[in-house]
Amino acid sequence: MVVWKDGSMYLYFIIGYVLVIALIGLASMSRVKGVSDFFLAGRSVNPWMSAFSYGTAYFSAVLFIGYAGNTGWNFGISALWVVFGNTFVGSFLAWKVLGPRTREMTSRLNATTMPEFIGIRYQSRSLKIVTALIIFIFLIPYSASVYKGLGYLFEQVFGLPNEIILLVIAFFTAFYLVLGGYVASAKIDFIQGIIMIIGVILMLSYIISHPNVGGLSNVFSSLEQIDARLIKPIGPQGLLATLSLVTLTSLGTWGLPQMVHKFYSIRDERSVNAAKWVSTGFALLITFGAYYTGIISRLFYPDSMPSFKGVVNSDVLIPKVLTQTLPEAVLGVILILVLSASMSTLASLVLASSSAISMDLIRGVFHPDISNKKLTLLTRVLCLLFVALSYIIAVLPNPVMTLASISWGTVSGCLLAPYLYGLFWGKTTKTGVWAGIATACCIMICGAVYTKMDATWMPIFSAMSIIVPLLIVPLVSLVTQPYGKMDLDLSYDFSATQVEPES
Repeated sequence: MVVWKDGSMYLYFIIGYVLVIALIGLASMSRVKGVSDFFLAGRSVNPWMSAFSYGTAYFSAVLFIGYAGNTGWNFGISALWVVFGNTFVGSFLAWKVLGPRTREMTSRLNATTMPEFIGIRYQSRSLKIVTALIIFIFLIPYSASVYKGLGYLFEQVFGLPNEIILLVIAFFTAFYLVLGGYVASAKIDFIQGIIMIIGVILMLSYIISHPNVGGLSNVFSSLEQIDARLIKPIGPQGLLATLSLVTLTSLGTWGLPQMVHKFYSIRDERSVNAAKWVSTGFALLITFGAYYTGIISRLFYPDSMPSFKGVVNSDVLIPKVLTQTLPEAVLGVILILVLSASMSTLASLVLASSSAISMDLIRGVFHPDISNKKLTLLTRVLCLLFVALSYIIAVLPNPVMTLASISWGTVSGCLLAPYLYGLFWGKTTKTGVWAGIATACCIMICGAVYTKMDATWMPIFSAMSIIVPLLIVPLVSLVTQPYGKMDLDLSYDFSATQVEPES
């Protein structure tokens, strides 16, 4: 084994991982025959791959570096409520409630993206255009937050400049995704999921046995000595902050296109049930490992968070704990773990955002007769553009948690209510959907301006932007003109055929 002179982990681990990713991307090129293959892998992904793809898209460097560190240190044991929410609501209920209905309706309506589904369901080209733009614009900050989380970890371990690390990660993500699309992404997600499981188990075993922690039995008593509120069911940050984080990171996933996309591509409705259980078990392990590590980080830094370049920064908390506690071989695995999770999330984000432009705007509105070959090429170019824009934002000085909260709050706030009610409630109207989108945008804009994008407050406003439209959309729908039977048959009648949305 070759160890770097500064004692950081094996460079060969990273090189080997990147080579495997590149080879899968190259091998998947032959299976991409058109746009359906590029985005949905022909709707033939098996349940295990779908479940792992969902989980690796869900949990990235944003979880391990941004949320887990900040939340665990500040909230104490009450951070485990987020684990419960991510596992039960964000994974189990998402697959149980949304999975079968989404797979059936999108397949029958031949909808490949969330904006396309919304456009067909509400017979509105304008809604399709607006939701596509929201996805492309506001998924960029989330993608940037993933890059930033990776950058902090690799800079702490390797001592390399943040900008160079981010550039390398952006290049390889774009490389395998542009070549193989979702075909490559699903295969790589499965490998990355296995790495994440092994990595989290190793991480927990070493950190819990570290002298600063002294085993599981010592965690509660040690936290109580620092601050008795850290071991209470509702910790120092209070009920509102706790509920907001649970809502944002759990229910918020229901409205994120990169997550819903997994339901579109799964092989059949019977596969959804198997994927549900695999995804739930995966979420429980990964989220517990991440947030429990964040909680334990308080034992390493009892008084204040560590600083980064002279500024106190919660984003470097987990990287510093890992470099203090893990042997170099295990640290190498953890680096691959976070890299795996993040590259998978980035790939899902790039696919969701690029499809919003190529499928929903170019083919769906401006150039409906574009050829399959040209559309696939355009999509690949858009993938590169999205990666480049995300990189530019990532090098700017914004906390990981703030970027992720703004993105999740805006995208899920605008899309969850139209998507959820569109699946199950025929009385939802176009006017109600517009009211929900306007409400979510107003809450996020006002919150960002009022708090000056403060990382403590942004999750609260983001959670509000998700919850309030769920109330506004049905209220407005009940007092506005409902759709006729013919319009509803398009979405809910198995014998109906697809028609083009109106303006």
